[in-house]
Amino acid sequence: MTTITKNLEKLQNFYKVQVAKLQANEHFIALLALPPMHRWLSIAGLFLLSQLVVFGSLYLLFGKLVVIGFAASILAGLATGIGALPVLFFKNISNNLFSSLLGGAAGVMLAATAFSLLVPGIEFGNMLWSGKGIYVVSAGMLLGAFFLHYADHQLPHPHFDAVVDTQVNSLRKIWLFVIAITIHNFPEGMSVGVSFGSGEMKNGLVLAIAIAMQNIPEGLAVALPLVSLGYNRWRAIGIATATGLVEPVGGLLGITMVTLFQSVLPIAMGFAAGAMLFVISEEIIPETHAKGRSRYATYSLMVGFIIMMIVDNALG
Repeated sequence: MTTITKNLEKLQNFYKVQVAKLQANEHFIALLALPPMHRWLSIAGLFLLSQLVVFGSLYLLFGKLVVIGFAASILAGLATGIGALPVLFFKNISNNLFSSLLGGAAGVMLAATAFSLLVPGIEFGNMLWSGKGIYVVSAGMLLGAFFLHYADHQLPHPHFDAVVDTQVNSLRKIWLFVIAITIHNFPEGMSVGVSFGSGEMKNGLVLAIAIAMQNIPEGLAVALPLVSLGYNRWRAIGIATATGLVEPVGGLLGITMVTLFQSVLPIAMGFAAGAMLFVISEEIIPETHAKGRSRYATYSLMVGFIIMMIVDNALG
């Protein structure tokens, strides 16, 4: 744990140095000196200009589907911020409610993994290598699981039940959890990108919806303990939102990779599915029962699975 503490301190020091550099930047100082209305209009203009450059470049290089997939992964990632909004009004929520939210998220992810990653992944694999799609996707699933296993081994972290407890008083424990959530969000974003990269917009939309729904309780799990330790509520929401913004990075990587190299599509879909199943089994389901058997969570999981099954069918 000594190595982990040192790494965490390095990360915090890096953050402080970057903030200090930004505050000393003459353009940043000039921006802060503007009247509030002009300042926010300038920030909004710069943001829109940057998005125009990013999305325009993606459209010219890869086409419309990549742009839609990248936008979907951004929206899915931003759902962590939506999930954190209740901290504006509450400092804690009941165990039953939180377990139900996590159970629903698990059901949503299970359905999306099965119907939007594994089934189409096997079909694409069979198209490339007749009769061998199931084996290629299975290999990808194991790679995805081993990836998260390695990430967890390199950064041991507390789980959901340890950080949503209002009695938690360890800032270090909470930040380890925040970093772990960020790591887990990368393959989730990648799954959205891979699905869009397959050319099947329906599968990409289903996964984006599923990831967004799953990110809502994650955002709440990040923001609640920060508020309980005295963090400004809006700052806690900002940190929770930031954990989800790694998803567009994974989404862009996934969609460009399979767009350029179609042969990696089946194993990439298997990788994303394996990573998501690892998170469901290792993180989410155990935490829904962490304080004893939770029938609420069980039924919520079933409802979440059914909802995504209906969505998948409705989108054709």
